[in-house]
Amino acid sequence: MANNKSAKKRILVTAKKTERNRYYRTRIKNIVKSVHEAVEAADKTAAAEALKIANKNIHSLVSKGFLKKTTAARKVSRLHKMVNKLEA
Repeated sequence: MANNKSAKKRILVTAKKTERNRYYRTRIKNIVKSVHEAVEAADKTAAAEALKIANKNIHSLVSKGFLKKTTAARKVSRLHKMVNKLEA
């Protein structure tokens, strides 16, 4: 257990950051999953729409500092490949 004021504050801050990070991780997973489901259903319009939403949301997380730019680019690139394969 924390013995001084700053250690107690760090515990609170860490708990808050952990909760926020969990929310963003879950959000990314759900966004990617929606694109995967649309591709598996072979629905081109739904896949394209889900991809547009995914692209916007993933890059917004870069601006918030949750994801690195290269990580976001890799995720979006892989999603684009999947959707383009479906259209071809």
